[in-house]
Amino acid sequence: MKIRVANIIEEGKFGGPQKRILQIASFIKDNVETVVIFPRENSALFEQKLKDNLLLYKKISLSRITKDPFVASRFLLFSWYEILRLAHYFRRKKFDIVHVSGGSWQYKGVLAGKLANSKVIWHLNDTYAPWIIRKLFAMLSGFADAYIFASVRSFEYYAPLIKPKKPFFIIPAPVDTKYFSPQFQDKRSNKEISWKKNKNKMVIGTIANISPIKDLETFIKVAHLVNNHVNNAEFIIVGKVYNNQKRYFKKLQKLSSDLNMKNLFFLGGKDDVRSILEYIDIYLCTSRAESSPMSIWEAMSMGKPVVSTLVGDVPIYIEHGISGELAEVGDVEHLAKGVLTLILDESKRQQYGLINRKVAISRLDIKFSALKHLDAYNSVLSLN
Repeated sequence: MKIRVANIIEEGKFGGPQKRILQIASFIKDNVETVVIFPRENSALFEQKLKDNLLLYKKISLSRITKDPFVASRFLLFSWYEILRLAHYFRRKKFDIVHVSGGSWQYKGVLAGKLANSKVIWHLNDTYAPWIIRKLFAMLSGFADAYIFASVRSFEYYAPLIKPKKPFFIIPAPVDTKYFSPQFQDKRSNKEISWKKNKNKMVIGTIANISPIKDLETFIKVAHLVNNHVNNAEFIIVGKVYNNQKRYFKKLQKLSSDLNMKNLFFLGGKDDVRSILEYIDIYLCTSRAESSPMSIWEAMSMGKPVVSTLVGDVPIYIEHGISGELAEVGDVEHLAKGVLTLILDESKRQQYGLINRKVAISRLDIKFSALKHLDAYNSVLSLN
């Protein structure tokens, strides 16, 4: 008999956690019946991808923590009702496990799962939370039966707050290495492609929804510094701009304009990022905080050299000077130095790319992550 799992996430925007839910649920569907539960707001793309993969799902009204006074007041007023309604749904559908996928602030599924008498796994996929969220998490941490940490960094950040101690599993974000392959070739005609690499340029790019946590100001400053040394670089930022990030996006555009960055382009969100990664020569991550950054794993899987800040578990899978160039968060000078090193050294770009591809296949492929999720589910069900 299949294990019945309610996988709940309180953020509808399609990003790394949503992609992980989609991929894992698809991979283990012969053993696990997963119903994905998510809010109605900003979830059209996530819903379409679930439909395309023939996965079960349920959209519900879920308020969220935010700086917007109206939305925040809704969160304070209606959270208790949402928890009770979720608990009723979990109980009625007789789920074996409630998998809470969104991080330390998404506690509604945890409480609802316990009220429904289901086993609860809390999945933590970040390495930073405001002190009030950390305090709330510490108070509620005992309600989960077990934890999944997306990285060693996430474990180190949250484990001291969990009392009493619970069983845990460290499972990095997955990458489908067959899908993200160096052999991928975009079959569309030139007219169908909104951007294509200039043959005479080295393309340095990043893929991330526009957000301050990605520190794209540093990306722009690195690009500006690189331009002072070479004239054959082109920089691209690929990611959707959601309504709550429009002000930040305007700030980025102004910085780019102030620095006269005529070779830097914002391409918006892309459904299939392989068509972008195919043309990128160097992948540059300037994030301030990550756990298990799926966009980097995808670049590695496509055989791309990576320059990155020392965030999350990146240093576990990329070795500085051996398979990539790493620098401290916000260190524009050393990040630019890493990019320049790779621009000027084709053999090193190839070496890093080949090693990254091997690491992605041997350590980060989706089959490892999926089997670890299945082991976690079976282990939790065996708990008294």
